[in-house]
Amino acid sequence: MKKVLITGTAGFIGFHLARQLLRDGFSVHGFDGMTDYYDVRLKQRRTQILLQSEGFAFTEGMLEDDALLRRVADDVQPDMIVHLAAQAGVRYSLENPRAYIDSNVVGTFNVMEIAREYAVQHLLMASTSSVYGANEQMPFRETDKADAQLTIYAATKKANESMAHSYAHLWDIPTTMFRFFTVYGSWGRPDLALFKFVDAILEGRPIDIYNHGEMYRDFTHIDDLVRGIRLLMDAVPERPASPDNIAENDTLSPVAPFRVVNIGNSEKVRLLDFVEAIEAELGIEAKRNYMDMQPGDVPATWADTSLLQSLTGYRPSTNVRDGIAEFVAWFRDYYGK
Repeated sequence: MKKVLITGTAGFIGFHLARQLLRDGFSVHGFDGMTDYYDVRLKQRRTQILLQSEGFAFTEGMLEDDALLRRVADDVQPDMIVHLAAQAGVRYSLENPRAYIDSNVVGTFNVMEIAREYAVQHLLMASTSSVYGANEQMPFRETDKADAQLTIYAATKKANESMAHSYAHLWDIPTTMFRFFTVYGSWGRPDLALFKFVDAILEGRPIDIYNHGEMYRDFTHIDDLVRGIRLLMDAVPERPASPDNIAENDTLSPVAPFRVVNIGNSEKVRLLDFVEAIEAELGIEAKRNYMDMQPGDVPATWADTSLLQSLTGYRPSTNVRDGIAEFVAWFRDYYGK
């Protein structure tokens, strides 16, 4: 039985990934700080559900607590690490940038040190589509230049990619970074658009629509994302014998067992169309508050997922209307609305 240490299991993505790995027969140890960035009760409930599985154990702690993280790793002796814990949110990074440095830079360094010391078979770490920043060439390809991040959140994630590459090169740690594209679904975060829109519409409150709705996002359903991560766990990168051995669309480093992979739905959806799909599912028309673009936001994201498909044979394909219906059913059941 393979042992996996997952950081961020009380979070949206970590919770779903842990559930999938437990179903697949893995032994999973979760590590999470349970911060109050959003409703802690949601994080606690996710953790309670995971703890009902015999193969799951949990430690509450901050990534910056190096001593605690080391004690956990020493106890678990992980075969793989999936590092998902982070201070998330583009807009919150304008208010509290230090939280992003502490968690996303210092905390990630601590995780990489654990991966080095315990010589894990595969280190997988979350990045974000936000690293593409001011890049206007779409769909975003992993081989595109991404040096113009627009927020400290995106900058910390790009820093993580660079840090991870250096560790993969120096210590021969097989490492995969995945860039997420606007993830949504049941048990989602309250600060994400779908959650906020559904909650506000059901309560009769207006919803804020930035850039007057002229924004496009590559909405990725959580089940598709988890499936992509699960398959990438088995696609362990190897240091190439020669740069000539690297396929044209591959991001495999010529000097390290390191790769960056997009996980998205490969379809950009207009924000106003997204809102209309929510209205149709709820049977309620939203009160719309049209606003200008917020600092740090980008007008569009759109993933090229050909590398994911070539590595795993998998292409995310959940239709956004089906994904919204799944979320609304969960939301009504969980909150009784």
